[in-house]
Order: sequence, then structure tokens, then C-alpha cells
Amino acid sequence: MSEELGLRNCVEGLKQIIPLAEKHGIIIQMELFNSKVDHKDYMADRSAWGIELCKRLGSPNFKLLFDIYHMQISEGDIIRSIQENHAYFGHYHTAGVPGRHEIDESQELFYPAIMKAIAATGYTGFVAQEFIPSGKTNTDKINALKKAIKICDI
Repeated sequence: MSEELGLRNCVEGLKQIIPLAEKHGIIIQMELFNSKVDHKDYMADRSAWGIELCKRLGSPNFKLLFDIYHMQISEGDIIRSIQENHAYFGHYHTAGVPGRHEIDESQELFYPAIMKAIAATGYTGFVAQEFIPSGKTNTDKINALKKAIKICDI
């Protein structure tokens, strides 16, 4: 289906549950994925599409889950996207590109700067680690998680 039809369908469906979310103070979030590598034919694969959905819904109880890994693959320009559109983002996920591995110096994103950009928006929520550790042992995997938490603790 076209992106416009997809947007209209999402608005129609979500408008049926948004009043309940508003009544109970719940924020519904839709995750932005990439359709290039991991989720073929996924419509919510760019921040502009998701932001347009937020605008059409017009509710503070609907936000986007900005998955940094997915958006790097789909569109890049991560820090500018966060700076300009953070009002529409309710949560963030991390993972390295390429490979969805550790968020360290082995991949193309520089997470210390990304985390500072997120913090500068006033965001006080959690950032979820969603990478797949490349280490062989459990100790390697735990150490990778500890390092990622330290990188993201601004």
C-alpha cells in the first residue's frame, strides 16, 4: 500500500485507542525500524513518516520509539534528527552499526555524542541497550553491557 494509505490506516486504528491511553496517562509508542536490512517492507522506517503520524494523531500520548540503530541504517543524521524532533520521541534504543553489535569504537556511530544530544533535549528516561554482544563467553557479554551502560550514563 502507499505510505499515505498506511498513514491513514494507522491514524484510523490508533484513534480508537488513544482516548483510553489519554484517560489512563499511558503513552503508546511505535518503534521506527529499518526496512533496508532487518524488516523488509516495514512502513514506519523513517522518522519523517513517524512524525507525520504523530502530528495527525495530535496526542501527547502517542510517541515514537527512536531506535538509533535502525534510523542510522534508514536515514543517518542521528544527532540532528534527535535535536529537531525529540518532542516526538518517547524512548531510545541503541545498537552498533554495522551488525547490531556493541556500541563501541568498532562501529560507525559515536554514542557519547549521541547520548549528550539526547540529554541536551531534557530527556530523563532510560535508553535501552538492544545490541547483540559479539563476545563468546558470558563474561564478555556482561562486560560489553557494562561498557554500554557507562557510555550512555550522561
